[in-house]
Amino acid sequence: MKKRLLITGGAGFIGSNLIHYLANKYPQYELLNLDLLTYAGNLENLKALEGNPNYRFVKGDVGDRQFLEPYFATGLDGGIHLAAESHVDRSITQPDIFVQTNILGTQALLDLARKYKVPRFLQVSTDEVYGSLGETGYFSETKPLAPNSPYSASKASADLLVLAAYHTFGQPVLITRCSNNYGPFQFPEKLIPLMISNALEEKPLPVYGDGLNVRDWLHVKDHCQGIDLVFHGGRVGEVYNIGGNNEYPNIDIVKLIIKALGKSESLITYVKDRPGHDRRYAIDATKIKKELAWAPEYDFERGMAITINWYLENQVWWQTIKSGAYQQYYQKMYGQRERSFS
Repeated sequence: MKKRLLITGGAGFIGSNLIHYLANKYPQYELLNLDLLTYAGNLENLKALEGNPNYRFVKGDVGDRQFLEPYFATGLDGGIHLAAESHVDRSITQPDIFVQTNILGTQALLDLARKYKVPRFLQVSTDEVYGSLGETGYFSETKPLAPNSPYSASKASADLLVLAAYHTFGQPVLITRCSNNYGPFQFPEKLIPLMISNALEEKPLPVYGDGLNVRDWLHVKDHCQGIDLVFHGGRVGEVYNIGGNNEYPNIDIVKLIIKALGKSESLITYVKDRPGHDRRYAIDATKIKKELAWAPEYDFERGMAITINWYLENQVWWQTIKSGAYQQYYQKMYGQRERSFS
């Protein structure tokens, strides 16, 4: 069955992987990728889809209602909202940008989705909205929100607006909250691609604090499968956690990468911890497993081996990002042309 879907933030790490996933699984779907192409948006992630008649890219801001409205007015069968400022460090230095994009941008999309009766709207969120865990326990969907950074506070606020749209207006909305993702096309300021690329360049590997902050790792393709299942089969008004049950201290991840690349642990450089650094995240994904039969395909060892190999084979990709040259791709491919979705 043909569907017309709006994907916001589709040039980012998770967004571009999701678009590839959907285009492959549902070749009959029309996919509109809306992305402002801020620092983490990279159209080179989607080169393989250039020329696909069912894929369109539009450069735009999720907070610009006037710009967005014509795309909603043409009729959409659903929206998957991934566009967000997402780096905690950046939220500490520029929290206002996170409020603008993550909160006000989400509200703009909700208002338009309600006006044009979009039958399905999925908000892609993060486990960071739950705050920090001690040495035991897991984040379930019923855990109270307790964000500790401007980034996570902005995502928690957006989640509450989405749920308010359901309870107040009856909008058919859903929310997913995922653990830390890894895989191809991840912007190299994040832990895993940063450590891989720096190690290959024999540069220092900066580790916050004592390196014992624990994260639950999820391969991005397993996340995409979860988003697909929730979007198509989840109960409206509900939240679904998606996690890999792969808990590792950051320092163990760094040492794993060093060993895989045959580098020296002397590259590890401990740096001052960032403010409000949550100690541990861990997801309870029982709900999505029971209701939608989701199960991760990638165990962590295999997923990391594939990921490290991808960055080895695609060094030009991350080198152009580190040099800033990737930002020229939009002008080269699109210039000032507007690509319509009608």
